[in-house]
Amino acid sequence: MKSLISNARHSRRQFLRSTATLAVGTAAVAPRLPAVQSAEKSFQPKYILGSSMYGYTKLAEIVPQVAKIGATALDIWPKVHGNQREQLDELGEQRFAELLKQHSVKLGCITQYKLGPFGLQQEMRLAKRHGCQTMIAGGKGPRGLKGSELKTAVGRFVEQMKPHLAVAEETGVTIAIENHARNLIETPDSMKWLVELSPSKHLAIAFAPYHLPQDEKLLSQLIRDLGSGIAMFYAWQHGMGCHKKLPKEQELLQMPGRGTLDFKPLMAALRDIRYTGWTEIFMHPVPRGIPILDSTNDVTAEINRARKYLSTCLAG
Repeated sequence: MKSLISNARHSRRQFLRSTATLAVGTAAVAPRLPAVQSAEKSFQPKYILGSSMYGYTKLAEIVPQVAKIGATALDIWPKVHGNQREQLDELGEQRFAELLKQHSVKLGCITQYKLGPFGLQQEMRLAKRHGCQTMIAGGKGPRGLKGSELKTAVGRFVEQMKPHLAVAEETGVTIAIENHARNLIETPDSMKWLVELSPSKHLAIAFAPYHLPQDEKLLSQLIRDLGSGIAMFYAWQHGMGCHKKLPKEQELLQMPGRGTLDFKPLMAALRDIRYTGWTEIFMHPVPRGIPILDSTNDVTAEINRARKYLSTCLAG
């Protein structure tokens, strides 16, 4: 009988020791799990306001809208889409800087398609003077290539970019190439080759879903494939296009939450890669140079509607 009691006590002590060891091990691991979940939940897009959404509206009227859409920075566009880059020259750099400072806004990006990727050197020096670290351009070159021919052409483009990347590194600017239609960098493969062959973190992608197949799986996987190679994400879908004059409700189908593209997988992919670049809620009006809606307040309200939709995508 004593032997049975002794064995029972021994077994109980063993059980308690095992339980205590398991508890310590679990305690050591447990804090890491909420940290990962917290990091995922805490992801928020870093919004930037595109000046062209307001057409040729004056900078003095646009700059106060930046905070109203939950952004901290402005992306200024030149003609024909906007004329805010030309307004900067008219104001002068000092007055422009004072206007931004008055509203606690940064110059986050200068979009310069008309200068092209090989014409940005002076513009990058201006960007440096204003603390601007991003510039958008198109990727010029032959179109319609595939396979090894495409890789070779992208490699040639990257080689041509090297003198400009030296200035980008000197000025702290990242040149982001948009996957724009009728350009060398317009397909998923060309985007991947650009990121893979880039010799510098100062050459990146401006990711525009509008110009790609409207396939959520393809787009979200492409975001994951490109990863930190993305410097600008346009929250922009194709809808019914932006080249023919349409009724306003059809034109607005380019905006997130209005057209058929589900942004949930795209936002999830941005969260998964811990995306830190700019997010610009975007569309093109027809004709270019007009605001997307009649008044500045209406434009801001529409951007906020889209931003609310993107927030629900992240929450989901």
